[in-house]
Amino acid sequence: QVQLVESGGSLVQAGGSLRLSCAASGRAFSLWSLGWFRQAPGKERAFVAGIGRSEGSIEYADSVKGRFTISRDSARNTVYLQMNSLKPEDTAVYYCAAGPPGATRSDYKYWGQGTQVTVSS
Repeated sequence: QVQLVESGGSLVQAGGSLRLSCAASGRAFSLWSLGWFRQAPGKERAFVAGIGRSEGSIEYADSVKGRFTISRDSARNTVYLQMNSLKPEDTAVYYCAAGPPGATRSDYKYWGQGTQVTVSS
């Protein structure tokens, strides 16, 4: 069982930056795949970024490549999403997720409660 708590969401102007954090509790954190998803009003939840056990297994959605960076700190049981050059279309509730080692986008099993990110134009 893994519990996830996100923080860091806020209102920011277009072009600005935010860093989201997700604190995890549970066993064997370092083995889990971790990801960030987002859900905009009226849209389905969408994959944003994912990271495996190492920095070598990172994946991004095309819409955020070059602007967002996912990272993890196993010593702190925390995963981060650094978001730069934010656009109004990045406005959404952002969710942290955890899945088994090697998880694909559809394999994530555990979810946080979400944190709101609003980007004003």
